[in-house]
Amino acid sequence: MSGTSLSAYQAAGPVARPLHLVPLPAVADSMTTAVPTAEQLIRAQSKRSRVLKRSGDIVFSLAVLALGSPLLLLLAVLVKLSSPGPVFYVQRRIGRGYKGFGCIKFRTMRKDADRILKTLLEQSPELKAEFKKDFKLKADPRITPIGGFLRRSSLDELPQFINVLRGQMSVVGPRPIVWDELERYGRQMDEVLAVRPGLTGLWQVSGRNNLSYKARVQLDVSYARRRTVQLDLAIILRTVGVILYPRDRGAY
Repeated sequence: MSGTSLSAYQAAGPVARPLHLVPLPAVADSMTTAVPTAEQLIRAQSKRSRVLKRSGDIVFSLAVLALGSPLLLLLAVLVKLSSPGPVFYVQRRIGRGYKGFGCIKFRTMRKDADRILKTLLEQSPELKAEFKKDFKLKADPRITPIGGFLRRSSLDELPQFINVLRGQMSVVGPRPIVWDELERYGRQMDEVLAVRPGLTGLWQVSGRNNLSYKARVQLDVSYARRRTVQLDLAIILRTVGVILYPRDRGAY
């Protein structure tokens, strides 16, 4: 990792260096070290900064949903025509303060994806090991014709602006994880869940699934500890680039 500080990166602007090279803070691993809970960390946060971030989330989400409604309608039609099944897929994720919520996406898989996954993992030890590592499959046969494009471009996540309006997510934040991932974070989970999970974040603009799981956790912890308005704006600008130029950025 480079020794350049996060503050130096922010001062230089959003195109100064790749966001995934932002140095990550050391995390205390000693079991004797007192670690505050997510609820304690939430109470300790500045009310002014929380109100500012929440207000920005609401204004930004309303603007995107209003101005992007034709695109959302088009994508909904394409999803519906591409394969049988519902337009949206809702998965249980963990939100701030360990509160569960239904994370909304455009459906990118066949409607019988869960049944197919079970069969695939039972038949292939290699696929089972791959899924256990990242909770994803790189060459996933369950993905629909339009689903691959939606994932690479991150357009499948646009309905999550509804989650943002509901107060379940933020525009920028840590990854919204599933319950099976909790143990991967260990004692750092309270820091991550002291802030709302994000529709986008450091992980999404830094390589996504091309990163090791350890790096993903570090990025989430780094954001939770060092979040600022400047960093949020830099991540949003990078996200626009990912959507406009959906190259291989580890999204699958």
